[in-house]
Amino acid sequence: MPYRKEEFINDGIYHTILRGIDNNLIFKDTDDYYRGIFSIYEFNNSQPTTIQEKRRERSRYKKNIDRRRTSIESSDFVDRRDRLVDILTFCFMPNHIHLLLKQIKTEGLRNFMIKLGSGYGRYFNQKYERKGYVFQNRFRSVPIKDDNQLMTVVNYIHLNPVSIIEPNFKEKGIKNHSVQEVMNFLKTDYRWSGYLDYIGIKNFPSVTERDFLLELMGGQDGLIKNITDWISHKKDLSQFGDILLE
Repeated sequence: MPYRKEEFINDGIYHTILRGIDNNLIFKDTDDYYRGIFSIYEFNNSQPTTIQEKRRERSRYKKNIDRRRTSIESSDFVDRRDRLVDILTFCFMPNHIHLLLKQIKTEGLRNFMIKLGSGYGRYFNQKYERKGYVFQNRFRSVPIKDDNQLMTVVNYIHLNPVSIIEPNFKEKGIKNHSVQEVMNFLKTDYRWSGYLDYIGIKNFPSVTERDFLLELMGGQDGLIKNITDWISHKKDLSQFGDILLE
């Protein structure tokens, strides 16, 4: 992936998005999602990362996937990485990835995104026997300037999956489900984001750094209330400018 020209500052927080080229699917099955989770964990490391797999050795591949599931789902897992960024939260959608990142090492955000794009792209091409770019040439990233913007982006990222059951949610709000049904969907039916760990359900606790946002949003109850309010009273996304990366 080509370098970005933006300067990212240490301790700066950025909403970052990575899309499949031409909005193509980047996650086609459950193993792809798990590989994505493993990738945002493993490539968040200043040290070289080597992941060797033979696509045709299916039993070995499945064993590796199961091993990764165990490690990234364990809060007791020993973290020996030299992290480039803090992943505050994230959401995987079928054709794009949302990340809320805090840079903790100089050039950390850029290097992390380069490693993530090239590493997952290599896996995807090998698995599906294809060639060419998997992601659009550039990731997009915007700085978060204050606490209000930060809380807005956290809600937006965690609510992205609602569009799976309510396709026009971002434009029109929920029409075919109750607020409780949407909350239950986020809690029980969609695990490919940081939301579950934020509300105290162990999912991928090794991936995200949650203390800062939980304090800002009033703990688990405050975060749930924020999400519920967004669902109940659809926000006009246009008022938030570019920070949502629509």
